[in-house]
Formats: sequence, C-alpha cells, structure tokens
Amino acid sequence: MRMVITDHAFAGEQFERDAAAELGAEFDVYNVSTEAAAANAVRGADIALVNFAPMTESVLQQMNPGAVVVRYGIGYDNVDLNAARAQGIRVCNVPDYGADTVADHAVTVILALIRKVHLFSRAIAAGDWPSATALAPIRSMAETTVGLLGTGRIGMAVANRLLPFGFKILAYDPYANAESTAERGVTLVDLDELFERSNVLSLHAPATPETTGIVSTENLAKMPKGSFLVNTSRGALVDQDAVLEALNSGQLAGAALDVFVPEVLPTDHPLRSHPNALLTPHAAFYSEQSLRDLQRLAAEEALRAGRGEPLRCPVN
Repeated sequence: MRMVITDHAFAGEQFERDAAAELGAEFDVYNVSTEAAAANAVRGADIALVNFAPMTESVLQQMNPGAVVVRYGIGYDNVDLNAARAQGIRVCNVPDYGADTVADHAVTVILALIRKVHLFSRAIAAGDWPSATALAPIRSMAETTVGLLGTGRIGMAVANRLLPFGFKILAYDPYANAESTAERGVTLVDLDELFERSNVLSLHAPATPETTGIVSTENLAKMPKGSFLVNTSRGALVDQDAVLEALNSGQLAGAALDVFVPEVLPTDHPLRSHPNALLTPHAAFYSEQSLRDLQRLAAEEALRAGRGEPLRCPVN
C-alpha cells in the first residue's frame, strides 16, 4: 500500500505518518503544484492526501484501482469528481475542521467593516485625527441586516455569533428548511431579496455552476447603497471587477475578501490598494487548533480508506 501527501503547508505530518505506519503503508510527502508533478507524486498510490494540487483526469489515472483522495479542507474544486467516479476512485473532504474558525474570522471583519475601524486606524496612522462623524454614516448593529449566502455549518455559526449583537439575519439557501432556520433566528428569503435587503452580505457557499459569479454587477446594484461584502468562502463566487467598480462608485462602502481568483492576487491589482478593501490571504481557516483538527481528521479518513471502511465524508 502506498500513501502520499501531494502538498501541504503544515509544520509537520505526524498524524499522517502515524496513520501510514498503522496501515503498514509506504509514505511519501511532496510539494507539487503542477499537473505533471502531481501525476508523478500519486503514481501507484492507494491514498492521496491533497491540498491544492490539481487532481485532474490524467493525474487520477496514475493512482491504483480503488484508490482514495482525501482533500484537506472543505472545498474540492481542484479534484475532477467525474473522472474520479469513472475510475472508481473515492473522494472525501474534511468539512468540519475549521467551521468555527472561519466563522470567527467572518464576524471579526463584519464588525470591523461596519464600525469602519480600519479606516479610522489608517487615518490616525497617516497623522490625522478624524472626528467621530468623519466617516459617517456608521450604522448601529441593531439597525443592520446581515444576509448570508448559504446556511451550512459556517453560515449558521456566523449567525449564532451575530444574533446576540442585535443584527437581523437573512439567508438564501435553496437546500435549507425555512422552519428550522427560523427557529435559530434566521429568515430565509429568495436571492433577489437577499441582495435587496442586506446591509452586509456574507458568503458561505461552495463554488458551483449556480454560485460562480453570483456577486455580479447586476446583483451588487440591488443592494442598499453603502453596503458591505464579506467573502470567506470561494473566490469564484465574486466578480472582482464588479466589486472594484462598486467600491469606486460607493455602492459598496467596503469589502472584506479572504479568497480570490486567482490566488495569489496579482501585486498590481487595484483591490490591493483600495482604501475600502480589507484583504486577508486565504487565512480565515487558520488557528492552531483548526490545523491540528484538519490533519487529524484527514489522517483518520486515510485510515478508514486503508482499511476499506466507509468514509466519514465522501463527496462522490
């Protein structure tokens, strides 16, 4: 049996090494980013733990029959699920390792945006001492409506954190149950109403054909003027040119973005220097605990794969 890590950014691989030892598997660690390098890394592998390496059809063809791909994290857009299915390769993810951490990050930037903390701080750092009303308007939390695109683990964790502040919470999710979300203080609405009523729109949906580019010029124009956008989900949900245009026109008063297309955001991209853009480098998932949980849960899934047991979180 052969188990590999195609790429990762962790401090070590002890959980994975222990799993491989328990399975009696050959174990190799790589740091690949190209299709050709990924194909070489997984050749003859029975289990591949994957971060961002491209798991295309030609890469998956190098794995052994009945192999398993374990994706470090929630999304799996770098894995060709159709090709995996055709080749009998099981794919799983780790959807619950960092939900609280991402929710913490989303709420942190929501509060910073609506209180305009970053703008006050920049003004003071530049030598100014603005009045309290210099950045008006600043809306109270009780009169602010937050819209959630998606009511999965992270979306609802964000709602749970915001409700005690007095925010009104709306959500759009075609797969959610209106009664159960209402019991948790969240009102389901259709997509148009979400954009039309949200003073803050926070994204918590996967990148699918239905959601890709959903934050468009047309939809941003439906939002109340001076609204805010937060994306800790997937960069593909957002038309970045549309966001830049909305920031320049004042349709958006601010945007907090943690994910981009492409990543890394080009050094000359105007969003990098926009005064109303609050950017983080795909860091919302990170805490020491979340990384430990991610590696532990991925290693446990690899153990199930090696033993031929049902996977905890299959995606195909």
